[in-house]
Amino acid sequence: MPPSRAAPILVPIHAILLSFPIALFSTAAMADVTYLKTAEIQWTNFAQWAITGALVFGAPVVLLAIVGAVRRRKTERPRGAFTYLGLTAGMWVLGLIDAFKHSQDAWSSVEFGGLFLSLSCTILAIAAGWMTFSTIAGGDRA
Repeated sequence: MPPSRAAPILVPIHAILLSFPIALFSTAAMADVTYLKTAEIQWTNFAQWAITGALVFGAPVVLLAIVGAVRRRKTERPRGAFTYLGLTAGMWVLGLIDAFKHSQDAWSSVEFGGLFLSLSCTILAIAAGWMTFSTIAGGDRA
């Protein structure tokens, strides 16, 4: 889609909203690693708040990804929009599972899957950010 037909206000808002899950999921992963090294309970609480913030800001990102995929489904290159939708939806769903996992008892929340979920969410958020910020520079995002 040419940049002139794109909704100009949605592109910067989308990029700004996506930057929060990138930062907050990676913060949660670092807090999980720190908790495993120190056994200080406050690090799991910090990770829980970071995951919650990432989910709050990630929900509008997923909604905007759905809008982008619907708008691009009849274009010549819909695959990128649906790949991006899969990344953001996967990030959000795994983040929700991670939030439920972190609501368990402190040690079991991180040691048995919590760190893996936090790292998975971080990787998906960074991949979605890579797609978004590389296509914004090229004027390809809607």
